[in-house]
Amino acid sequence: MRFITRASSRALITLATTGAALSIGLIFGAAPAWAHVEVHADDAVRGSTSVLTFNVPNESDTGALTTQISVALPNVTSASTELMPGWTAKLDRDTKQGTVRSVTWTAAPTVGIAPDQFALFRVALLLPKTDSASFPATQTYSDGTVVKWDEPTPPGGAEPEHPSPTLALAGAAADDEHGATTAAAPEPSTAGAVSTPDDTARWLAGAGIALGVVAVALTVWRRRA
Repeated sequence: MRFITRASSRALITLATTGAALSIGLIFGAAPAWAHVEVHADDAVRGSTSVLTFNVPNESDTGALTTQISVALPNVTSASTELMPGWTAKLDRDTKQGTVRSVTWTAAPTVGIAPDQFALFRVALLLPKTDSASFPATQTYSDGTVVKWDEPTPPGGAEPEHPSPTLALAGAAADDEHGATTAAAPEPSTAGAVSTPDDTARWLAGAGIALGVVAVALTVWRRRA
């Protein structure tokens, strides 16, 4: 049939509208699962230096701006922040212990993260030698609201309302204490091996048998001749 009836057209429109509504619902329904302060890193290996990126979204219901984000560090010994226009970064150092306890980014008076927006904050640091690292964060809004992202996620349990940003760390290569990989011992070569007494005896016996056969053959040949 080369034409579509009005009933078929209405059915198609209804189907398309329903599909669009479902898609929108899925998108907004999934939003709470990722609308948290999160941390990501490439090549996050225990005991190595890596650049961490903190994804900070604005979840304000009042239209307030995010004006400050503070992240607690697991007593790392070295850290440096990326230059970010409109924001100042401050490292809280423990000079006695030789560690960096936290990093705080503060927005300029006319700058901030608006609702439905997010910002990326980066810091380079020396990761601890653990299986994972937690970075509790404190988010401050222009209306005075403070949200603490510091709740641990129990193993195999449901994610809390304000989970602490956590980064899984990969294991380092298996090196010795000098940083060199231990080489496997080479297998013994069989080339040029010394003959054992058993091998020598077998060789002599074989030679004797061969000589005996030759002697018998010569004797028979001489008699016939």
